[in-house]
Amino acid sequence: MEHFPKDIYTEPDPDTNTLANLGPLAPMAGIWQGARGTDVNPKADGPETDAYIEHYELQPIDAQTNGPQLFYGLRYHTRIVQPDEVETFHDQVGYWLWEPATGNIILTLTIPRGQTVMAVGKAAPNDKTFTLKAERGSTVSGILSNPFLEYAFRTESYTITVTLNDDGTWSYEQDTVLVIPGQEQPFHHTDRNTLHKIGEATPNPTAQAAAKAAQSK
Repeated sequence: MEHFPKDIYTEPDPDTNTLANLGPLAPMAGIWQGARGTDVNPKADGPETDAYIEHYELQPIDAQTNGPQLFYGLRYHTRIVQPDEVETFHDQVGYWLWEPATGNIILTLTIPRGQTVMAVGKAAPNDKTFTLKAERGSTVSGILSNPFLEYAFRTESYTITVTLNDDGTWSYEQDTVLVIPGQEQPFHHTDRNTLHKIGEATPNPTAQAAAKAAQSK
């Protein structure tokens, strides 16, 4: 158990500029495209490997507090299609959160197949790689699935490793471990891609207001 303060109500005074306070998440802010994604997923006849193209947008949000706890973060949406296709192959929304006081990183993700995950990791402000993990049954870094997924493709764990590359791109590798009826061993559903920036992030609302106020002086 982490050591939490006795005063659970008093809130800090956060910086208005989220982009300047994202720690290891800072290089990920913006709009990104990845054209060489690889997905290994389960099928009745065995593993299937699919290529995919990804549009990933991460925009800064105003600082968030839980009493004394302070997060800076990015709201994200990623949409994935297969080459030469229009239909959505995968859609996902959520938040990347950074807690400067502890070095904790939190990823929340929700997909429109009835599943929600919160994965947790830790990193120093200048780290170039970090790993987050969620496990089925955990109340603090867990996985929730609809009844069919819990029966047919039960998710035991989810792990994602992010690498911030020297050329300005960033990459991820993720492993979703599934228990599937009739299969003796857990199935490792893996995804990986490298994202190239195609657009800059928009400053969060309080940062925009602060900049506007400074200009009017």
